[in-house]
Amino acid sequence: MTGNNALYSTQVRAGRTTFFVDVKEARNGNKFLAISENKLSPENEYQRTTVRIFGNAMLDFSEGINSAVAAASQPQENEPIEEAVS
Repeated sequence: MTGNNALYSTQVRAGRTTFFVDVKEARNGNKFLAISENKLSPENEYQRTTVRIFGNAMLDFSEGINSAVAAASQPQENEPIEEAVS
């Protein structure tokens, strides 16, 4: 466990951007997913944006991400593909 109370943490570097994917525990004991983007601005200052996904929404979020990655891996066509995740 790291100093930022993460139960699990990994990072992905993509050019001037670093993504952190953490599993954390809220004060009430529930676990949540925190996905943070650290981006180096043109002024050489770091900007951080974080999205938190709680509870059962984590599985739905995972399905949505997997679906989007699969769609991005397909050859590009003229029409965008949209799929509702419920």
